[in-house]
Amino acid sequence: MKQVAILGSTGSIGTTTLKVIQQHKKEFNLHALTVHNNVRGLNAQIAKFRPSKVAISNKKARGKIVLGKVSRCSVLSGVEALNEIASDKEVDIVVIALSGVSALGPLLAAIAAGKHIALANKEALVAAGGIIMERLRQSKATLIPVDSEQSAIFQCLEGRDKKALRTIYLTASGGSLRDVPFQRFQYLKVKEILKHPRWKMGKKITVDSATLMNKGLEVIEARWLFDTKVSDIKVLIHRQAIIHSMVEFVDGSILAQMGETDMALPIQYALSYPKRLMNNAYRLDFGKSLQLTFEQPNTRKFPCLDFAYRAALDGGTAPAVMNAANEEAVSAFLDERLSFVAIPRIIETVMSHHRVIKNPDLDAIRVADSWAREKAQDLL
Repeated sequence: MKQVAILGSTGSIGTTTLKVIQQHKKEFNLHALTVHNNVRGLNAQIAKFRPSKVAISNKKARGKIVLGKVSRCSVLSGVEALNEIASDKEVDIVVIALSGVSALGPLLAAIAAGKHIALANKEALVAAGGIIMERLRQSKATLIPVDSEQSAIFQCLEGRDKKALRTIYLTASGGSLRDVPFQRFQYLKVKEILKHPRWKMGKKITVDSATLMNKGLEVIEARWLFDTKVSDIKVLIHRQAIIHSMVEFVDGSILAQMGETDMALPIQYALSYPKRLMNNAYRLDFGKSLQLTFEQPNTRKFPCLDFAYRAALDGGTAPAVMNAANEEAVSAFLDERLSFVAIPRIIETVMSHHRVIKNPDLDAIRVADSWAREKAQDLL
């Protein structure tokens, strides 16, 4: 039985992972949970799932953790506690469901410890993809992507000669604004943006989906995960969200991974890899009339996708700067301190003022990240 640690257990990925573990109790046992600040959610999970360890990165909130009858549960706190759990000797599988670049430290810790990693975070690879993949190559760790698009590509390429790959097609539902006229964008409120037509996700990623920044982050992520040229990664709007991504080979053959619109599927695959476990809950019904349509993304309406391609081509510290500026702008929008239309303006301005450092080390990436956040805050 595999011991599982979930970093970011109260978010949408974390809670779905817990459901998958419950469905496969003979395969997985929950060992540890971590949160940033959601004490109420963590306390409920402690009572229900009885983990051996928990951690909260906000040290001030540690005193609010209630163990109740779970007397053998160890409590850790602080950012370093996440790294400790990610590298815990008793843990076999580390699910990284943290939002933002904060996942970088725990991810590197899990890699160094040789863990089986189910990665549901884009930002770490976007900011430091070269460093992460190099450390992964030098370790005994296994990294399986959880994002539905990257999981789809991983499955399509599994066991195949990557030299025969011509194009990766990342599919996007189009987000909550796909049919909203651009003229209305300046009047949009947070609650309207958070109504995603297909997926149930966290707030930050739902906003990124609305701007298409989420897809831009995935372009950079795929570039590193599959060692592919940026120019060979294309984005298609696929409203039905049935095909989660596709790959085209040099002979013109195309493989597509299809499935229900439920994150339980890629999560289960990432946990069980290389095995496939039984699933009767999330299956496509071909008895229904299924439509498969595709459109080109409108980058004039959604310029964040172009920003991501630009950052990917510039390389070096450019993706880290773009990502940091986006995180700050989205956070301000969710706090109602910034209008929706100002998000891409903030990102573009910060990127335009940055002098890219090629082949940066981890310290240079962290400095660039901090600089971009300060610059974005100055523009708010």
